[in-house]
Formats: sequence, C-alpha cells, structure tokens
Amino acid sequence: MKQDVTPAKVLKGTLNLPADKSISHRSAMFAALYEGISTISNFSTAADPHSTLDCMRKLGVSIREQEDNTIEIKGVGREGLQASAKELDCGNSGTTMRLLSGIIGGSGVSARLIGDESLSARTMKRIIDPLTKMGITIEARDGDYAPLEIHRNGPIKPLHFPLPIASAQLKSCVLLAGLFGDGETEVIETLPSRDHTERLLNLNIEERDENKIIRSSREAVIPEQSYRIPNDFSAAAFWMVAAAIHPDSEINLPKVGLNPSRTGALDILKSMGATVTITNESSEGAEPVGDLSISSSKLEPIHITEEVVPNCIDEIPILAVAMVFADGVSRISGAGELRHKETDRLTAMADVLGKAGADFTEYEDGLQIKGDPDFVPKASLYSSFDDHRIAMSAAVLSMMAEDKSQVLDAGCTAISYPAFWEDLGTLTN
Repeated sequence: MKQDVTPAKVLKGTLNLPADKSISHRSAMFAALYEGISTISNFSTAADPHSTLDCMRKLGVSIREQEDNTIEIKGVGREGLQASAKELDCGNSGTTMRLLSGIIGGSGVSARLIGDESLSARTMKRIIDPLTKMGITIEARDGDYAPLEIHRNGPIKPLHFPLPIASAQLKSCVLLAGLFGDGETEVIETLPSRDHTERLLNLNIEERDENKIIRSSREAVIPEQSYRIPNDFSAAAFWMVAAAIHPDSEINLPKVGLNPSRTGALDILKSMGATVTITNESSEGAEPVGDLSISSSKLEPIHITEEVVPNCIDEIPILAVAMVFADGVSRISGAGELRHKETDRLTAMADVLGKAGADFTEYEDGLQIKGDPDFVPKASLYSSFDDHRIAMSAAVLSMMAEDKSQVLDAGCTAISYPAFWEDLGTLTN
C-alpha cells in the first residue's frame, strides 16, 4: 500500500484514539490467569493484541468478542492452561512473545512460539537467560531467535534479578514466570520502565536506595481484569507533535492513558514549549487517564538522555520530527535500544530525515538534529521500513512539506493504529 500525504493547511478536530496496546496485551494474559470471568472494554483493534488473543485461545482460554471492542475472558487460573498442539503465532508482536514466554515457562505447559519475519529477527536472548536460570528450558534458533520451544520439568526457581536494561517486556517476562514459583522472585529496577504489569497485577513493590524491587510468587493473588482500556498515549504522541509543529492547529484527544511510566514524551514536549492542556483526569482500573488538547507552539531544542529514554522509547521517532522544527540543536542519546525494534529505528529515521532535507547527524546511540521553525520538508517518497511508527512519523513530517509526499508500505500502521490514515484525513478536511 502506497499512501499519499498532502501538505495540511489546517490541523483541527477531535480524535478517538485506538486503545492502548501494552495494556490490551496484559489485560488478556492476566484475565486468563484469573480464576473467573473478566470483561474488558475498549480492547485494542490493532493486530498485535489480537495475536495475543489467538495464542491464549490455543492455550485453552475461552475468549468471547462482543460489540464495541469488548471482550469477555473466562480465566482458567495458574493451573488451567493447556499445552497446544499448534504453534503459537505471535505475529509481529514482541510483547506477545516475551510475556507469553514467561507465562508458558512458568506454568509448565509446553509450546512452540513463532513470529513473522520481523519478529523472528529480534533477539530473545535477554529473556532466555533469566528464564533458564529459573528452570525453564528454551530452545531457540541460533540460541537467540524465534521459533522458541519452551518447556520445563522441575519447579520454578525463585530469581533475584537486577534488570540489565530498562525494559518493561523483560521485567514482565520474569515476574510472570515468578507467579508460578513457591519462592519469591525479585526484579530490581534501577531505571524506570512501563509499570502496567505491576499495576494490573497489584504486585508487591518496595522502594529502596532509589531502586524499585518488584516481587512475584504463587502467593500473589491475581485480580479480576474488568475495566476500560485507556486510549493509547503512543498514538496520541503523533498528533501532539503534529499539532505543535503546525502553524494552524488544535487537536483534542479524549481519554488518553496518562500512566507516568509512559508519558515521557508529554514531559519532553512540554519542556520544548508545546501548548498542552490536560482536563477531566480520572482512572480506568489501575490506570490514570485524561483529555489532552494541543495547539500550535514555538518549540525549543532539548536533549533526551539515557535516563529518559525508557519512558519515551516508542515515541522517539516522532519526537525526532518535533526536533526538526525546534529553534536550535537537539540531541537524542542513550537510545541504542531503538536499533532492535521492528526495524533499526535510528537508521530508519535517519533515512526519513535525509529525504526531507533535514540537518542531522546519526550516532550509534541516537541522533543530533539542527532544527528550524521555518523548515519546509522536501516532497519525497518515504520508506516505512514496514514499521508502523516510522510510517506515521513520515506522515506527520509530510504534512509540513512543500508538496505531496508518499509513504511506502503504509498499511503497516495497522500494527498499532488501524485508523491512522482515516484520522489524518479527519484533521485535514
């Protein structure tokens, strides 16, 4: 699919964003481990969380999809998962594969996890190593990549695990395996990452010496997962940047998830001078939500450092677009993890910025961008690298261009935001 993007004269309107993917994944998995029925509304329509639903069904979990993106899950508890004779296809979803590896390994059922070409090229070693120490056997291609053959013969061994990197997927994988152990597994987090898992499972957390210690074991009671999924902050970030850089804009985004471990990009944009208003703050289950309103802004440069990166890792591609229109030199550093996403997102964004004519330098761990509030991107043919966040970042940049641009393989936006192109049209018409 090749998508035309015409420069936008105005950007105004209200968008009902897609549901949060990260929470949708977890709500389905945790509801399956709850002994009883959970009703989850506003479940994501994106491809990735539905890969999770398909995998849970193959593990013997009853899931009924109702109207208005509501799902009902009949949980089987820790002991009720069933080994699947069929492969569990995780599609493009790293969250599905990594979190499900912890659940499957912890539960003791045997399974084979596969993924698409992109997921099969992403390292799984960071979860294989700790799970192996917990007594779980994982056979992987070249010892590192999917397909993953998972089984265990003995009990789960409790693990004291200082996180080597700030990764919510790694943290969650170990904690989920720990739920099946008689002893207590501890994950020690020195740099914050998304905390949806510990919130939704109400896990024991201790703050000590500026570190966070999260514990899980068979003693942890898995709560019912009945709530409305907040709208996706990562999706909101694209329109926040679009509104901030456009000279005639006002975009309203209701019921967006405002979990502090996810909203690093909001803090960054505010620091750059973006005009953002938050109203109607409340909670959806364990998650804070609010209505966002963003309008045209004069942006200042900023330095995104390693300490900040974990809370804005998915938003860095679109934040790079914001930096193009800031008044001065911005820098992203400590973001080498972006080279191991659906694609190498640093190289991909360097390609996008280069085709637009931006002034930038690519580094091993980030980018330096010399911004200009009056910058007009060249009309170009952009590669999405089959990465949804690159495609959407290129689209936002193209709305500021001198003439019509095109984004190749634009259908990949369905991975996280199926209605992205329709919403773009809503704002510009």
